[in-house]
Amino acid sequence: MRIAVLDNDRSQADLICQVLTSAGHVCQSFDSGKDLLGQLRKDSFDMLVLDWQVADMSGTEVLRRAKEKLPGTTPMMFLTSSSAEDDIVAGITAGADDYMVKPLRRGELVARVQALLRRAYPAQNGAEQLQFGPYIFETRPGRLLMDGNVIEVTHKEFYLALLFFRNIGRPLSRAYIHEAVWIRETAVPSRTMDTHVSRVRNKLQLRPENGFRLVPVYSYGYRLEKLGAS
Repeated sequence: MRIAVLDNDRSQADLICQVLTSAGHVCQSFDSGKDLLGQLRKDSFDMLVLDWQVADMSGTEVLRRAKEKLPGTTPMMFLTSSSAEDDIVAGITAGADDYMVKPLRRGELVARVQALLRRAYPAQNGAEQLQFGPYIFETRPGRLLMDGNVIEVTHKEFYLALLFFRNIGRPLSRAYIHEAVWIRETAVPSRTMDTHVSRVRNKLQLRPENGFRLVPVYSYGYRLEKLGAS
């Protein structure tokens, strides 16, 4: 999962990212609310971890504005250096899903993050079979079927297609797709991603007559659209 971390203490942000990266996530840190909200205008994250006391903006304001830019299911956890009940109530009331009091404990941080992600994205947690219309993804063997017939796809094509179906209607940036599918491959030419997207579109027959359409989002990335019955 891709997680944004907001903390104006650089060493604290680095520690959080180190812990969550070790748990298998992709992290990007920000040291101001303005920078985070600016990034949300052009990129997507699966979860936010937010310091309640950043210098340029209140925690309440960051949460409110972030919620305007992300799907309502996106989990948000805030961090506070105060265990005062008023601060905790303010954070939960503003829409946070959970909180932690500093200093952070690594094991607890991972456990709380994983719990929020499991609740927000139940289909991504060990499911052996996922179905979207005529398409069935068997995640453990990595097999893809359409109308009961196996579609021959590569490993990356399988996970690229699954990424689109798990985010139907949601624009995915090229950076997000790269980090989700190519993971540790740092230099992936733009043409490589476009070629894989084209193959997924053709192999899965993502055309209006089949109820789905995979379209480019100009200067951003791609979006899989589910079409209503005609």
